[in-house]
Amino acid sequence: MIIVDAHEDLAYNVFTFNRNYLLSALATRQAEAGSETPARNGQCMLGLPEWFLGRVAIVFGAIFAEPKRRSRFEWETQVYSNPAEAHRLYSGQLDYYHRLADERQQFAIVGTRADLDAVLKEWEDPFNIANRRIGLVPLMEGADGIREPREAEEWMGRGVRIVGLAWAGTRYSGGTGDPGPLTDDGRALLEVMSDLGLILDLTHTSEESFFEALDRFDGTVMASHSNPRALAEPRNPERNLSDAQIRALAERGGVMGIVPCNRFLKTGWTKSDGKRAVTLNDVTAAIDYVCQITGSAAHVGIGSDFDGGFGAESAPAEIDTVDDLALLGRALAQRGFAPKDVEAVLGVNWLDLLRRGLPG
Repeated sequence: MIIVDAHEDLAYNVFTFNRNYLLSALATRQAEAGSETPARNGQCMLGLPEWFLGRVAIVFGAIFAEPKRRSRFEWETQVYSNPAEAHRLYSGQLDYYHRLADERQQFAIVGTRADLDAVLKEWEDPFNIANRRIGLVPLMEGADGIREPREAEEWMGRGVRIVGLAWAGTRYSGGTGDPGPLTDDGRALLEVMSDLGLILDLTHTSEESFFEALDRFDGTVMASHSNPRALAEPRNPERNLSDAQIRALAERGGVMGIVPCNRFLKTGWTKSDGKRAVTLNDVTAAIDYVCQITGSAAHVGIGSDFDGGFGAESAPAEIDTVDDLALLGRALAQRGFAPKDVEAVLGVNWLDLLRRGLPG
C-alpha cells in the first residue's frame, strides 16, 4: 500500500522557518532545538526519510500565505496586504516546488495522469527503491494569489492543479472566521476553473460559500484537510465540515482528508492535556464517521496538514512523524475495515480523484 497525503505545508515552512525537507524530521528538530521555531510551529513532522519509510508516495504541496489583517506575529514573512503581494508570495512558493523537483531526483511534479502513473509505477517494484520519487501536486490554499479570475490559466500553466478559494475570507469567498457567500469574482473564478479543468478544494470555505460553490462548479471537488464538525467543534466552525456538507461533497464524488490534529479530533483538547489524551482510535473514529454518513469508504482519505501550525506534540499518541500515518492501516483493520477499504482510505480514494481531475 502507498499513502497519499492531501495537504502538507512544505513551501510555507521553507520560507518562514528555513526548514530543509531533505533532512529527516528528527534532524530538523535537533537543528531547531533552542530556537523559537518549535514554539511557533511545533516539532517538525516531515522529512524525506520519513516520506520514504512511510510509503507516502504522493503529497499535495500547499501554496499558502496569510492576509495581513489576520497576521498576529511580527516573525511571519508569508503575509500579504493586496493581490500583488499575494501573487508574489504564492509565485515564490510554487517556484520552490519546481526547484525541488528539478534539482532532486527524489521528487516529481504531478501535473497529469501520465505523471501520476509514472510515479506510482516506481513504487510497485520492491527492488526499485533507489529510483522512487515522491509526487508533488501543487495546491493553492486561498485564491488571493490569483489577481483576477482569468489569471487562473497562468497558474495552471505553471503547474497548479488544485485551488482552494479561501483560508480566511478572500476576495473570492467567505472563509474560516469570515462567514459569507461567494463574491462576483468568486463566481467568475469558478467558471474559469471549470473551463480549465482545475480541481476545487473546499476546505476553509464558509458554509454559505461551500454550498454555493458546489451548485455552480461542475468540475472535480474535494476538501483537502477537513474533519467532521460533529466530533470536534473547532473555534471557527468553517474549519471542519457539517454532516450536510459531508453528504453534499460525497454526492459530487468528492473526498475529504482527515487531519490527525488533536484539537480537531477531540473537543476542548489543549496542549496541557498532552499527546496521549488522543489516539489513533480517535482518528479512525473520524474516518468511520464519514463512512457512516456517506454510506461507504469512498469519500475519505488523509490530509494531514502536518507542519501547518502544529507539530508532533499536538498529534495523537502514536503519531510522531509522517511515516506513522502507515499505522492507520492496522488501526482501521482493527476497527473492522476490509483490506480494500483500508487501501481506499490510505490512498486509492485520492488517486481516483486525481485521475478524474488531472489532464491526460
